[in-house]
Amino acid sequence: MSRQLADASASAETTLEAEKTSLLKQPKAVWATALAAVFAFMGIGLVDPILPAIAKNLEASTSEVSLLFTSYFLVTAVAMLISGFVSSRIGGKRTLLIGLAVIVVFASLSGLSGSVEQLVGFRAGWGLGNALFVATALAVIVGVASGGTGTAIILYEAALGLGISLGPLLGALLGGWQWRAPFFGTAVLMAAAFLALLALLPKTPAPAKKSRFRDPLLALGHRGLSTTAASALFYNYGFFTILAFTPFILGMDAYGIGGVFFGWGVAVAVFSVFVAPVLQNRFGAVKVLGGTLFLLLLDLVGLGLAAGHSVIAVVVLVIVAGALLGVNNTIYTELAMGVSDSPRPVASAGYNFVRWMGGALAPFAAAQLGEHFGPQVPFFAGAMAMAVAILVVFGGRKYLTSHEPHLV
Repeated sequence: MSRQLADASASAETTLEAEKTSLLKQPKAVWATALAAVFAFMGIGLVDPILPAIAKNLEASTSEVSLLFTSYFLVTAVAMLISGFVSSRIGGKRTLLIGLAVIVVFASLSGLSGSVEQLVGFRAGWGLGNALFVATALAVIVGVASGGTGTAIILYEAALGLGISLGPLLGALLGGWQWRAPFFGTAVLMAAAFLALLALLPKTPAPAKKSRFRDPLLALGHRGLSTTAASALFYNYGFFTILAFTPFILGMDAYGIGGVFFGWGVAVAVFSVFVAPVLQNRFGAVKVLGGTLFLLLLDLVGLGLAAGHSVIAVVVLVIVAGALLGVNNTIYTELAMGVSDSPRPVASAGYNFVRWMGGALAPFAAAQLGEHFGPQVPFFAGAMAMAVAILVVFGGRKYLTSHEPHLV
């Protein structure tokens, strides 16, 4: 048995080293798509540093401003169901370009908003473009990257982490000058990404088999994928409680909030790329997922206890949460892409439809809880969501472990 363990460990290390070696040896099309993904994911945290400024300038409440996240993620979630239908008919490249063009338009309109209602509506349109781009980008990277699916997912998660970390930084740098500026800045970046993909990404033919609207929902009939998606829904509730509600309790200007969430995003990026693969190869996806979810539960409890009492503790716990979120993001994505027999774009669409619902619900629910019961309660609710996510993972672990790498 010890010899088998040693051989398995050596094999895992060899695989990991091979993935690291091939990680940087990618076609230009991969880097162009990954760079565009960085810009797209910047849109998630872009508004974080300017939430208080938006509330002040548009005379809006915390709950009303939180709808900037809710409308964005609600439309993103629903639009995931049509992304495969579109890309399977016009090809990945055209779908990516349409998604980017939609983001450019609605990011620009967001900067021109005269009321919080308009801004919420334009963020919803932004979410449509985000869904078309994000759902397709992962499939495109997997299709053209060298080094296998694992390497492609690491690249995708690196883009996600980098985008999430740079979004608040850009929002702070531009938002400290004028709250509308980050929206126009994003539009410029997405236009640049559009041109880069137009020039560097080769034409991607439409799949031989066209995806139907209902295929992502049918894919969720697989117990492994539905377990992954259901757990990710509650996980994302906690994720976006931290992202969307914490800016209101920090008591900082745009630069301060941007700095905090830049550190948070860097932790997401580093742990998703460098730590998650090591932990997964060593312990397996289910154990790592259960462990990090439990630590995130404790982190959210700590945030609840610190809210309104210690800004320093809140800042430290937010950055620690970024590390845990980075590990979880990679594990969830790998499970979603490999746990079922559905084509990857279809499985990804079904999974993202469910998990982004957590991102849509959390900001508004957290704001409501904070307004009515105090700043501690939203974080305690997020901790309860983590407990449910853990129960879902271990309740369906037999459907997940059968697809894990064999460690023995």
